[in-house]
Amino acid sequence: MRRIDAIALTLLVFLSGGLIYLLFRGIGVDNLTAGIWSQALLVAGLMVWLGTYIFRAATKGMTLNTQIQDYKEAVLRKRLEELTPEELAQLQAEIAADEREQETEE
Repeated sequence: MRRIDAIALTLLVFLSGGLIYLLFRGIGVDNLTAGIWSQALLVAGLMVWLGTYIFRAATKGMTLNTQIQDYKEAVLRKRLEELTPEELAQLQAEIAADEREQETEE
């Protein structure tokens, strides 16, 4: 996220709090109650966002992690496509040998 995006998001959250307050005032809620409820809704929204952020971080579902994983897979796929048939056969033989070796160790 760029700095300007963070500033815009902060401004949007700030303005949404004021808008929620004005909506409560518009439906006839007194000043104090409207302020409390608008802040409660903003804090609840922040807590939900924080919960989703922690969940994505814990499950490694963050955008950067998925981009890195996609890049690694693309590089490996490209390298595999560039192998000659002889190199591919040799690689498959090595993988099969490693699998047999792991099975005997277990």
